Amino acid sequence: MGTQRLTVAQAIVGHLIAQTTELGDGSTAQLFPGIYGIFGHGNVTCLGHALEEHKDELPTWRGQNEQGMALAATAFNKAMRRRQIMAATSSIGPGATNMVTAAGVAHSNRLPLLLIAGDSFASRTPDPVLQQVEHYGVPSTTVNDAFRPVARYWDRITMPDQILTSLPQGIDTMLDAADCGPAFFGLPQDVQAMAFDVPDEFLARKHHAIVRARPDRGQLAAAAEALRSAKQPLILAGGGVHYSFAEAELLAFAERHNIPVVETVAGKASLVATHELNAGPIGVTGCESANNLAADADVVLAVGSRMEDFTTGSWTLFQNPDVTLIGLNAARFDARKRRSMPLVADAREGLVELGQALGDWRADDSWSERATVERAGYHSYIDKIAAPNDAGVAQGEPVTYAQVVGAVDRNKAPGDYVLAAAGGFPGEVNNGWRADEINSFDCEYGFSCMGYEIAGGWGAKMAMPDREVIVFVGDGSTMMMNSDLYSSVISGHKMIVIICDNGGYAVINRLQINQGGVPFNNLLDDCKGPNTQVRVDFEMLAKAQGCNSETVHTVTELEAAMTRARASDRTYVIALQTHPYEWTEGGTYWEVGVPETSYRTEVVDAHNEVVAGKAAQRRA
Repeated sequence: MGTQRLTVAQAIVGHLIAQTTELGDGSTAQLFPGIYGIFGHGNVTCLGHALEEHKDELPTWRGQNEQGMALAATAFNKAMRRRQIMAATSSIGPGATNMVTAAGVAHSNRLPLLLIAGDSFASRTPDPVLQQVEHYGVPSTTVNDAFRPVARYWDRITMPDQILTSLPQGIDTMLDAADCGPAFFGLPQDVQAMAFDVPDEFLARKHHAIVRARPDRGQLAAAAEALRSAKQPLILAGGGVHYSFAEAELLAFAERHNIPVVETVAGKASLVATHELNAGPIGVTGCESANNLAADADVVLAVGSRMEDFTTGSWTLFQNPDVTLIGLNAARFDARKRRSMPLVADAREGLVELGQALGDWRADDSWSERATVERAGYHSYIDKIAAPNDAGVAQGEPVTYAQVVGAVDRNKAPGDYVLAAAGGFPGEVNNGWRADEINSFDCEYGFSCMGYEIAGGWGAKMAMPDREVIVFVGDGSTMMMNSDLYSSVISGHKMIVIICDNGGYAVINRLQINQGGVPFNNLLDDCKGPNTQVRVDFEMLAKAQGCNSETVHTVTELEAAMTRARASDRTYVIALQTHPYEWTEGGTYWEVGVPETSYRTEVVDAHNEVVAGKAAQRRA
């Protein structure tokens, strides 16, 4: 084959355009459907020029903040269930370091994210250059080294030929079910501009099919034997169910073998909420029905979960002393956690082959009947706390988060996709949004990133233009990052954003006082300053960015506003005051650091409670 004389930047763009992928329905699409970009001197003249040359083949979307656009890319990639990858590019310096947070989000959630940032001159001749930090003893260090802890694949391209092997390796990493995470490339300004002879095969079409690892026969037999011996088995559905497109196999497996299912935050909407075997969300942000079943289960089949502390109650949730954990996961690292019996495999294929190994074995009806009773109690509780209370509002009682989520849940429409992150909403939407459809939910809780919500809504809407994306966000996260309201307007990606103003960082205030502390520096009323009673007009903030917007005060008004929001031709923001102290209950133990000594006896008591809770921890 021949060659083409291109710059490094042009070669990168050409290679990205050449990649295609297999979607979940078997169709083919561009692996990289676009790139979010904010240009600076470190990327505008070379990479920016190459992107402009191919603006129709690889569309560039302008963000307002580098962190926001990289978060939008992460949410897009999650909505596409890791089968398409939006990229993000920035200049060197603060533009690059702004994206570190988004890399952390993608890394902790096992999501692909391609980040390309400018870098200091490889030649070092003009050093020190604008925005360069200098490390006296390690001159090759730049701010881009900050991406190393939050990238699955990291490289700085210092010679043109390096991109021929490095970029394909980065792409393969992002598409690997076990190693999936962010890939970062630092492009020194002078290297971007260098021309070299690019082999035609580097620019030739490359198709990426879904790779599905099958389980080892020995591990499969051991897992089947463990399940056949179970009296009270439980399936824990994690995010890997979605990424493997294994929802149908999960349903068939649960029904055939009569096993209740609980869902992690990432795995929510793996099974519709109305299914009799869906016992609800598990863990600290979960419900009593799921947690009660988990406490007594003797075999837990964890499918595609990384088993983080909110899922496991800091490893206190599985209280049966003889419990066996089976880790069905594409990643060996996750499959073996806490002495789990590993079943290293793709979630879909693992469920299929495990089901075949079990044959017609079914768990006893008494266990699934208990699950039915437990889930009925859960739904009854949610119905009660989510019911409208307009009369209470008239008497000065603010609307609760549960009532806000309940209003949207009762009035959901086909195709609705709910998105939230951080603060009080993970517990509220995880419990109160009862999914009628598969893959209708994104709550970023691996990194618990405040600011993900609005940017993530923009990215999710870009991935699913025909679906209604509904964003739940608090006033704290809104103030951290709201500029992508404007991004969604100018790009034409309409979403519905519900801003709940509870006067500050209310859920952290809850943790603070629940662990014996006093309210301090979380709610605005408890902050230092002469004007803490000043409040943001979120309706006007949204209108200033081109959104349609209104303020409501009751659940009835919220439901009416949702109708207007659905009819809007652009992003619609609904703002309302919400209660800072009322929360959905039903979680479990969560280990946090509480002082062993304090001037407050309440803090010491809380410390002792934490220590007592640790007695139930699975430590190895």
